[in-house]
Amino acid sequence: MRLIAAFVALLATPLAAQDYRVEVLVPGLDRPWGMEFLPTGELLITERGGALVLWDGAELSPIAGAPAVDARGQGGLLDIALAPDFAQSGRLWLSWVARAPGGPSTHLGHARLDREGGQIRDLETVLVVEPGVSGNGHFGGRLLIHEGHVWLGLGDRNFKDFGPEHIAQDLGSENGSVLRLALDGSIPADNPFVGQPGARPAIWSYGHRNVQAITAHPETGEVWVGEHGESGGDEINILRRGGNFGWPLASHGTSYMIGRQFAPPHRAGDGFEGPVYHWGPGRSDNFPPSGMVFYDGTAFPDWRGHLLMGNLRHRYLGLFSVAGREVAQVGRLLEGEGRRIRDVAVGPEDGFIYVLADGEDAPLLRLVPAR
Repeated sequence: MRLIAAFVALLATPLAAQDYRVEVLVPGLDRPWGMEFLPTGELLITERGGALVLWDGAELSPIAGAPAVDARGQGGLLDIALAPDFAQSGRLWLSWVARAPGGPSTHLGHARLDREGGQIRDLETVLVVEPGVSGNGHFGGRLLIHEGHVWLGLGDRNFKDFGPEHIAQDLGSENGSVLRLALDGSIPADNPFVGQPGARPAIWSYGHRNVQAITAHPETGEVWVGEHGESGGDEINILRRGGNFGWPLASHGTSYMIGRQFAPPHRAGDGFEGPVYHWGPGRSDNFPPSGMVFYDGTAFPDWRGHLLMGNLRHRYLGLFSVAGREVAQVGRLLEGEGRRIRDVAVGPEDGFIYVLADGEDAPLLRLVPAR
């Protein structure tokens, strides 16, 4: 036990921070949400109001043809990811919120980038999350292309019945789940609920409150997600096939309305998948995440293998050490800049850290080593 305690203490010890400087690459973006590097090194950025823009390292250019969106509340144009054969096909995937039967809903589709024409073409909607729900919150929308599949993290649409009938516990609803599709948009035969009466076959895991970050571990291949809790209770989870992650029947958060815990915390034997890391209870002890990636670059060698995750409420970029399922927060980057962090990526060529701030006049930032 002493060895285990010493190991956990070592993980929790802050790293000697590498010196870095912050560059403002693009000022004045309008509510940016997601970004993806092209093989050319150019960067595609989504703006929640519905614009898709391309930064070529010097200038910002509009890309026409993005889907029509419903940008009320937390809706709009959300995430972007490239197909594995993008260099040949030009195909990219998008998530966005648009109107649907029952209320606004998260959409998933793909299109082809015509770089020379400055537009995307042949947009095809592959999936509209069902059921549509009234209200403008908790759409999720984070995308990952991994191991030949498209992964889409979703939210519970701010459903307020905290009992067993909650929408995130209902396999007949895709809300509050992570979906897994094949690259042609079909349902993989090995998805866990294929053939189960009443269940949505695209669901891979469920019991999620609002997935706002998703990435793959570079060594294990496991899919990691960051999701919002209620008044604390934010979580980092490793997905498991068919896993129920407990929301709202197990939570470390407290109710916004009544100020106390409304469900028991995750514990061994409760039948739910517990987080590998969590915050809470209480709004002062939380980490509402948005965007995360494992650092695999060479520009910051001390951070290789660490997890980077944006913090919205407390306005910094979190740095986490990871050893198996042991996770510890060891640094706060960009603290003091006063910017909510919406997304983070690692430059594939330079290993620098690219950060999208959040808001109506938000910059694209880059962290580079101070020399």
